[in-house]
Amino acid sequence: MNNMKSLFEHLLILRSPGVGPVTYEKLLGRFGSVEAVIESLNPSQDLRDSIMREIDTAAQMDIKFVFDTDEFYPAGLRRLKNHPPILTVRGNMETLRHESVAMVGTRHATAVGMEFVANMATAFAEHNICVVSGMAMGTDSAAHIGALRAKGETNTIAVLAGGVDYIWPLENESLYYEILERGAVVSEMPIGFVPKGTNFVQRNRLVAGIGEKLILSEADLKSGSMKTAEFAREYGRIVYAVPSHPADSRAAGPNSLIRSGQALLCQGVSDFFSNTKIKEKSLQKNESENEILNKIGTVPLSESVLAEIVGKSISEIKRELVILELQGLIEKQDNGYVRL
Repeated sequence: MNNMKSLFEHLLILRSPGVGPVTYEKLLGRFGSVEAVIESLNPSQDLRDSIMREIDTAAQMDIKFVFDTDEFYPAGLRRLKNHPPILTVRGNMETLRHESVAMVGTRHATAVGMEFVANMATAFAEHNICVVSGMAMGTDSAAHIGALRAKGETNTIAVLAGGVDYIWPLENESLYYEILERGAVVSEMPIGFVPKGTNFVQRNRLVAGIGEKLILSEADLKSGSMKTAEFAREYGRIVYAVPSHPADSRAAGPNSLIRSGQALLCQGVSDFFSNTKIKEKSLQKNESENEILNKIGTVPLSESVLAEIVGKSISEIKRELVILELQGLIEKQDNGYVRL
């Protein structure tokens, strides 16, 4: 790892107004050294103080700064022109060194589409291939949850549009912490940064860059997921698309890529692993999920009441509730969960 002085100096450049990966490289090329760049930028004391606070916060939250010269920097991303010089990482650093596949799609995915993605993600994780996505609702969540079904660690990477400590959407708070335990959360933005619209496009660029191939599930023709697929093609990645019914607008994105020859047809894990079938356990709800589902009816039940009924803590049942909600079997309302 780089020492504290080097980290501080590089962050002084990267956190300066108007400086991104492209400008960062141009400045270093023009001035020849970090010290000369800093002298030319003449950063304010406020900026210097904010960087010290960021470094202190990172130490308190066990967040690591990963330079593109470090062994943990994702190899595929490092090879790309204008990649982020520094990433912030929270979780298991070893996750970043694994072979990986990006899985993306709409936030408004169908229950069938999400379960298809989750099952594929489980298969990839069971083959020691890390699943990369953006931790959004819908397809992204299904990809992460599917990967987490597999045993072991280093199963999944969540790439965030905001700071690595900024949980968004809030509905995925429990998923965020499970990813921290079993994988890694990554960002190129400052710690504590609250994302704006354009930052999600930057996030998509990283998802495509970290994944060594990309699978596109349901997606509207003009969507962030389609932009991620475009990034992946630009980076020389193979793009796979999952076909769907033409009458559904969410089929427009993947179907168009297949028709134009910009993506390969994806029909399941057999496209990637010979003689491999999705394990039966991945197609069925586990016993814990069934137990919770059987207790939910038309009258809303809160997490605390459900936890008491099944004899578990709230944190223990949260993941099962997310899975059941993704599968379209339950719905979260103001007063609790109801069965659909």
